[in-house]
Amino acid sequence: MIAHGASVAVFIAQLVVLLVCGRLIGELLQRIGQPAVMGQVIGGVLLGPSVLGTLAPQLSHALFPDVPQQRAMLDAVSQLGILLLLLITGMEIDLSVFRHARRPAVSVSISGIALTFLGGCALGALLPEAMLPQPGRRLITALFLGIALSISSVKIVALVVRDLGFLRRTIGQVIVGASVLDDTIGWIAMSITFGLALHGSVDVATVAHSVLGTALFLLLSVFFGRRLIFTILRWSNDVLSSEMANITTIVVITGVLALVTNALGVHFVLGAFIAGMLLGQSPMLTRQLNAQLRGLIIGLFMPIFFSTVGLTIDLDSLAQRRYLWLMLALIGLASVGKFFGAFLGGRLGGLTLAESFVVGCGMNARGSTEVIVASIGLQLGALNLPLFTAIVAMAVVTTLAMPPMLRWAYSRVPMTEEERARLEREAFEARGFVRGIERLLVAVDASPSGHLASSLAGLLASTQRAPTTVVQLDVPAQTHSRRQHEEHAERSGATVKAAARAGAEAVAESEAPAPGTGGKQPIELTTRAAAHEGAISTEAEKGYGLMLIGCEPAVSGNGFAPQISRTVRGFAGAFAIAIAREREARSASAPLRILVTASGTRVSRQGAEIAIALAHASHGSVTALHVTTPRRNGRVWGVRFGEALAPRGYSEAVIREIIEMGEHYGIEVRGEIRHAGSVRNAVLRELGRNTHDLLVMGVSPRPGEQLFLGELAAEILARAERSILFVCGEPAPGAEAEKARPSV
Repeated sequence: MIAHGASVAVFIAQLVVLLVCGRLIGELLQRIGQPAVMGQVIGGVLLGPSVLGTLAPQLSHALFPDVPQQRAMLDAVSQLGILLLLLITGMEIDLSVFRHARRPAVSVSISGIALTFLGGCALGALLPEAMLPQPGRRLITALFLGIALSISSVKIVALVVRDLGFLRRTIGQVIVGASVLDDTIGWIAMSITFGLALHGSVDVATVAHSVLGTALFLLLSVFFGRRLIFTILRWSNDVLSSEMANITTIVVITGVLALVTNALGVHFVLGAFIAGMLLGQSPMLTRQLNAQLRGLIIGLFMPIFFSTVGLTIDLDSLAQRRYLWLMLALIGLASVGKFFGAFLGGRLGGLTLAESFVVGCGMNARGSTEVIVASIGLQLGALNLPLFTAIVAMAVVTTLAMPPMLRWAYSRVPMTEEERARLEREAFEARGFVRGIERLLVAVDASPSGHLASSLAGLLASTQRAPTTVVQLDVPAQTHSRRQHEEHAERSGATVKAAARAGAEAVAESEAPAPGTGGKQPIELTTRAAAHEGAISTEAEKGYGLMLIGCEPAVSGNGFAPQISRTVRGFAGAFAIAIAREREARSASAPLRILVTASGTRVSRQGAEIAIALAHASHGSVTALHVTTPRRNGRVWGVRFGEALAPRGYSEAVIREIIEMGEHYGIEVRGEIRHAGSVRNAVLRELGRNTHDLLVMGVSPRPGEQLFLGELAAEILARAERSILFVCGEPAPGAEAEKARPSV
């Protein structure tokens, strides 16, 4: 037994060597179009007894001593790696891929699994007893072989399909969707097999316990899990202020669900996998939080786990002819069975011959899933080291063979016009301003402007299913109690909910749903009363994509009232200010007739996108107004000015851009080009036609203590008789950006 200090030093050295070797070989493989995870397995093989142990046995023994204490330390990190790998695998399950490819994805998955699973079980039944770890438990070994051969790794498949650039194509969605179903079925089957292996025998009671326990867990997760996890994440985000608190919360949720499945008699990986699926569907899991969590797992735990698997592999066992033939049989059975199973499923699902051929090639990647299954089988004694090595070798070979085969097959499937149009729409949505709004903050009072802001917030939230927090601002009258503020907040929240419900119904009926829409699913709403002047700054630290402000008085002198200026300064992000000019409250289901100014600038496009999203959610209409002013010629100190105005066709291009934006949302935009002496007069004249309910303007904040959005916005604010929404996609100067912690 080595000393504690030496043990820790060796452990750290092991981590460093495994990380460096796995990362470098993974990088090399990735540069030649192969998954980096296979490089980590190969790196472990090179550091293991098969290569380093043969070439430099003393160095190998010094770095990886055969000491139980030392092995336990590395094994603990490896087991945690399995848990976290299943977490991010579940988080990568994108159920929306089934929207366009549900039927072929299901048939491909079931057909591919059935053929290879039966083949693997048959192989296990035919193995000589001398090749089995425990001849009396042949069924368990056969089940592990069947699972290892039949399941495609969603992580590897999605990575390769994404790298080849056709993740969003229909054929790509069929492949990824089928692998999602593969992984889900595989981990459920693996967990049940684990339960059988633990009991050591197969009887009706054992099977019933595993199956019913798994079914109960899945039912509870489906009906109650998503809401419970959302509530916990929201509480963590809103209450805990320490750094990376949400990462801790996610890891705790994963651990708890893993312990629950373990207590039910199935493997903990099922709990981690389901935790990832539920977290991935939660609207509280923003891109920022997702990136932080993935960085921790992919940067540390994933390379350590797969490199440790490589360390376990003993290539010497394959020198025995029977195990070499077994490995070749596994590779052939896995490749041929999966290809023909997926090909047949594709044909049954309505795919063409060429598309079915691509699916057959794409589903033939094992990778991380099989490696984890083999590791669990080895721990349980269901597999011995030669069988484990043969399975991992099969996973490596099929995974490395898949990208070139898929690339060759995919190049022979042309893109249809319908598919091209859908991809263009999705690419637009991914770049859009509205798509980036993952959470809404609504700062309002009980005034008509507050009601307007609440209504508009509900419509926006419905297009994104964005969790929304309503903060009731302090009103000037000091006689109002906290209870009154809370009642006002609840009423504002009711307005948000009503508008969101109406918007969700409009989106669900639309032929071209807005990005990320959840149909008629309700938004997650929180209401708060502003307890102090810095309430907005405190709330803003919790991470929001957009703040909508509605309070009165809105105007003070020639600009915005001090309360609006203070509210904007306390928020480091995009904001919008609603000004109600009609005193009657607008119905949540009433269509909005929106006029949006169009200048071709980035802030103008952001305002136009907000306007189109609002019209989309309210069954409304949009008119885009572009104003050109007459050319002015002259000279100053001999230098001619006024010639370099907008190029020919610029106005038409500006309007055309917004019309195309509306087409992506299924909204017909009416474009207007006006030639006027000033933009202000043209906008006011258009508003005076009484054909618009709301003016939306994209603006940029200017420096200063008082909020100032430019001269045009100030003139419109002072003179417009219709309601206004000023949209600013940039934080105001002086906003407390340094306080905004990375959060949900």
